[in-house]
Amino acid sequence: MQYVKIKDSIVEQIEAGMLSPRQKLPAERKLAESFDTTRVTLREALSLLEAEGRIYREDRRGWFISPEPLRYDPTQTLNFPNMAKSQNRVPKTELVSAKGTLANKLAARLLELQPFSDVYRVDRVRYLDDRPVVYVTSYIRSDIFPNLLSYDLSSSLKDIYRDRYGVVYKKIHYRISTSTLLGEMAQALRATSGTPATVVERINYNQHGELFGCDIEYWRHDTISIESVAELDN
Repeated sequence: MQYVKIKDSIVEQIEAGMLSPRQKLPAERKLAESFDTTRVTLREALSLLEAEGRIYREDRRGWFISPEPLRYDPTQTLNFPNMAKSQNRVPKTELVSAKGTLANKLAARLLELQPFSDVYRVDRVRYLDDRPVVYVTSYIRSDIFPNLLSYDLSSSLKDIYRDRYGVVYKKIHYRISTSTLLGEMAQALRATSGTPATVVERINYNQHGELFGCDIEYWRHDTISIESVAELDN
């Protein structure tokens, strides 16, 4: 199958260093001509490469070579900037919106609240090396964090909780699943609608055992690698 051969050829160029991370691939028409194939066949090869996390597409900008994914260890409570910097990446967080609202069905379920309870909703986009990689929606109990919206929520929520409210993380429940990016979320991550996503759902408990908030992270699937080590007692 020609599209598999094209895919393998591009992988060889990536692994040989001929194509570097974040490098833009030629336009589809030129790329198809270089492989003496049709754009339909080329797109099958590009779709395989995207599924394997080798390349990524930015809406209206084209295809790019994927950098190494960020190693994400659920057993570590490093905040995003520290996690990125520890791996020699440049982080940035952009606040999309922050507001008080009534808990929707998802927030009520995750936070074990009655429907229409008061919560904060904070939406942020996080970047690695100037590329938007994850859209984060946080639901936070407003009764535990009064006046939270007065702080700079583009900075670490973990630090704000600790420094302003004396609340520290004691337990985090993780759930990892797959989904797709749609609508405003896809647009914020410069992705085309339907792009695969890795979803990391975190439910957060404080030092008193209280469930105080949750975060739903929608990562572009090529940008994250979930890694952890389990130390077992024999």
